[in-house]
Amino acid sequence: MSQSANAPTTTTLPAINSLLFEVKARKGLTFDEIAKALGKGEVWVAAAFYGQAKFTPEELKKVSEVLDIDVGLVRAGLGDHWWPQKGLGPIPPTDPVIYRLYEGVLVYGYAIKAIIHEKLGDGIMSMGDCKINVEKKADPKGDRVLLTFDGKFLPYAKW
Repeated sequence: MSQSANAPTTTTLPAINSLLFEVKARKGLTFDEIAKALGKGEVWVAAAFYGQAKFTPEELKKVSEVLDIDVGLVRAGLGDHWWPQKGLGPIPPTDPVIYRLYEGVLVYGYAIKAIIHEKLGDGIMSMGDCKINVEKKADPKGDRVLLTFDGKFLPYAKW
């Protein structure tokens, strides 16, 4: 199955990625549990399941073991010949969770940009060198989502 132009779901992913999700669900595993077995972050592992990050050969072997899938099958789909497809799909996104993240940047983007420049100077936050963490925070008014982007600051060069 080919990657569609829509934001990826387990029904629009290539067959190997869909298989990873199916086995993960059948085994009752979380991304955090798989990530700990791989020595990676849970957001990065979820991105790899969606085909937006690339497993090394060693990681392919380990994820095959954790999910109890034939390593040859996983390598055939996601091995050295395969490269990730990064990005969301159409803009604006239609998935409610992804849309709200997009909305957060639309509403607060300039404010965040101004504060980054005030604190760090003229540059950007790298998504190529970024750690993302998602936590559940208990609150008497209802649980909250704590989302952290820990990206390397890249100053613009002057020449």
